[in-house]
Amino acid sequence: MTTTDHDLPAQSSAATTSSATGTRATRIIGIAAIVALGWLVAFGLGFSPADRDQEEAVRILYVHVPTIWLAYLAFVVTAVASAMYLFTSKKSLGWDRMAGASAEIGVVFVAVTLAVGAMWGRLTWGVFWQWDARLTTTALLFVTYVGYLAVRRLGGSHHQRARRSSVLGLIAVIEIPLVHWSVRLWRSLHQEATVLDTDGDIDMDGLMLFSLFVGVVAFTLLYVWLMLHRTRTMAMEDIVEDRGLDAALAARRAEGEL
Repeated sequence: MTTTDHDLPAQSSAATTSSATGTRATRIIGIAAIVALGWLVAFGLGFSPADRDQEEAVRILYVHVPTIWLAYLAFVVTAVASAMYLFTSKKSLGWDRMAGASAEIGVVFVAVTLAVGAMWGRLTWGVFWQWDARLTTTALLFVTYVGYLAVRRLGGSHHQRARRSSVLGLIAVIEIPLVHWSVRLWRSLHQEATVLDTDGDIDMDGLMLFSLFVGVVAFTLLYVWLMLHRTRTMAMEDIVEDRGLDAALAARRAEGEL
């Protein structure tokens, strides 16, 4: 094996002892995520009232807001894990896998954000897309992390992959404050923050706010469940690749001995 023992994180090495990535913990988290998502559907479509101005279109925000916040979280995790790989002495590939898995999930969440945001825009503004500051910077964030994932697919060893992607992961995260504050930095059609506003006022009905909270909980559980499975899958992929490399090297040595 070309990968040393300390390169495998504890959770990944445990997962590689079998062909499955699930454990009792992941099953519990998965069930909790399904329950929370069902709860979100019930409150978002049923119990929560229509908005005074946006009417029924407000229900889209119960997915739109949690997915972008979880995308922010996912990309911050990518940056932190990238820093842990670059600036710790062990250079554990476990951190690199965590960074890659979190970025993949974050890209999916941004894609969902853009899709449901386009639906909301069609209902509110009359068009699916405007080159608005918030929309444009969010699209740029999406493209940047798609590029990050493409860089991870370039050739080279696991540690070469980890070094180049870690640097990009630390640079790309700078875009998050730009996206979040874009509505104040430039004239924007997009509404400002409703919950985390700087003036401290929360301009939402109590049941709407609770529905939004349920959405955040549901997508957080989904993020954790996906992270556990994806990091373990990536560990297995690295091990399979290493074994294939070792087998190829052994074959070449055997040829040289003939």
